[in-house]
Amino acid sequence: MTRLPLMDSMDRRKCLCVWPALAWMLSQPKLVHAGGQIEEPLADSVRTALSSAIANSAPPIPDFKTTEARLAYLRWLTEASERLTRHKPDLHTRTEFLQTIWYETKRAGLDVNLVLGLVQVESAFRKFAISVVGARGYMQIMPFWSRLIGDGDPAKLFHMQTNLRFGCVILRHYLDREKGNLFMALGRYNGSRGKAEYPNAVLAAAKRWGYDPTKQ
Repeated sequence: MTRLPLMDSMDRRKCLCVWPALAWMLSQPKLVHAGGQIEEPLADSVRTALSSAIANSAPPIPDFKTTEARLAYLRWLTEASERLTRHKPDLHTRTEFLQTIWYETKRAGLDVNLVLGLVQVESAFRKFAISVVGARGYMQIMPFWSRLIGDGDPAKLFHMQTNLRFGCVILRHYLDREKGNLFMALGRYNGSRGKAEYPNAVLAAAKRWGYDPTKQ
C-alpha cells in the first residue's frame, strides 16, 4: 500500500486555516440564483400593450385618493425603510427606491411586498447585478426585453425606474398568461416554470416583507 507523504508544518497550518472556512461554506443554505426569462413569441397585440406600459414616462410619485391610503403608505414606507437599511444605508437612495417600487407595483396591479421579495432573491437589491445568463439590475431583466418592448437599449435596464417597470410589467404579463397562478408565473419569470425552488424562495422572502397571499 502506497503511503501518502507526511505534511510539513506549513501544510498543516494551511489545512487548519482552510477547513474552518470550508466547513462554514458547507453549512450555509443553498443560494437561489437569479435565472432568466425565456424569449417567447408575442402576439402583436400583447407586444403593443407591453410596449405601451413600458413607454409611459410618468414620474414615480404615489397618488392617494384618501388620507387613510396616504397614511397606510407612510406606515409601510417607514417600516420598509428600516428593514432595507442594511442593503441601502443612504436614506435618500432608500426612499427613492421604495417610492419607485411602490409606484410601479401599484401601477402593474401587484403586491409591493411580493415584488420586494422577488428583488431580494433575484439581485439582493443590487442595482448593477448581472446574472450568468446576462439578466440585469434589481429585477434581473433579460436584454431581449428591451428589443421586444423597449427602445432596444439594454443599458437602460440598469436605470432604477426602468428596471422596476420592466420587471413589474413582465411579471404582470406572466400572471395573466398563467391565469393568476402565482407559482407558475414566478417560475416563468425565473425561466424555471414548474419547479418549486424559485417560487418558494420568493414567497418566503415576500412573507418577511409582509406579503399576505390570503389578501390577493
